[in-house]
Amino acid sequence: MLTHNIHLRTPIAENRKLPIPVHHELLKSLLYFGIFQYPLTLKELKRFCRTLTSIEEVELELNFLEKGGYVKQKDGFYSTGDQDIDLMVERRLKGNIKAEEMLKMARKYSKLISYFPFVRGISLSGSLSKGYADEKSDVDYFIITEPGRLWLCRMLLVLFKRVFLFNSHKYFCVNYFIDTQNLEISDKNLFTATELTTLIPTCNTSLHRKLMQANPWVKGFFPNTLLETVSGETIPANNSLVKRSIEKIFQGKLGDKLDGYCFKITIAKWKKKFKNFSDTEFELNLRSKKNVSKHHPRGFQIKVLKALDEKVKGFEDKFNVRIFKNG
Repeated sequence: MLTHNIHLRTPIAENRKLPIPVHHELLKSLLYFGIFQYPLTLKELKRFCRTLTSIEEVELELNFLEKGGYVKQKDGFYSTGDQDIDLMVERRLKGNIKAEEMLKMARKYSKLISYFPFVRGISLSGSLSKGYADEKSDVDYFIITEPGRLWLCRMLLVLFKRVFLFNSHKYFCVNYFIDTQNLEISDKNLFTATELTTLIPTCNTSLHRKLMQANPWVKGFFPNTLLETVSGETIPANNSLVKRSIEKIFQGKLGDKLDGYCFKITIAKWKKKFKNFSDTEFELNLRSKKNVSKHHPRGFQIKVLKALDEKVKGFEDKFNVRIFKNG
């Protein structure tokens, strides 16, 4: 049995038939969500494990790791042994309740967004899609649009937010757009895989299914993840007479010119506002093409992945072990 007094920098292992990678992938999942002070359940650990496994195997591995002090458990929630599980569980439970409250509002706003011209599908992302929210949380929307009208659609939504919501981001943060003909996400890493697999579709579940099918690389990160049954509260793709009429007006060259204009003025504004960004930083955080609009100026993706590397190293140094870096 392993203890804290391991003297060799070797993978956590024991002379058993169970595959060693399960140890490391469970720990990495706990470390990743530990960045957000968010302990995980058995079911969630199976879902976010980067190697094929079963719930029984996950439980067995966790019991083994808990006995060695590498993992803590309270009321069915797990964290790594270097974190305060009591505070984390208390924080999560409060956050789960808050998320349920915000989810109700998010569904109402999703229905509103579905009425906007050229919107084809809507999902919730960010912390809310993980079941957590607090007083500082926003509702982030992942929106799929009609090809060739992404920037016009985005402009209409942004103008609505500024005029009618006084630019409030609380329940109306529209920061990621793609179109129906370009569903593959170019950033393929643990952060984007986590965001994709936890999206909560609120409008047009069939398009959400196509989105996941267009990104099979996600299964390489989370092979145990299945497309779960969507709640009955999800609304179908909106195709009202008013929406169809407005879209018809902006067909052809008029719509092309307006979409191009919205694209140009938005990029010019971002280039001016974020002039200190390098080309690489701009492309990663503010990716702007005819078929995609990503507005993440705080560089959260890079910050999270960097924080994970630091947490892994800190864990390894504290427990004198090594966790395999499997990409």
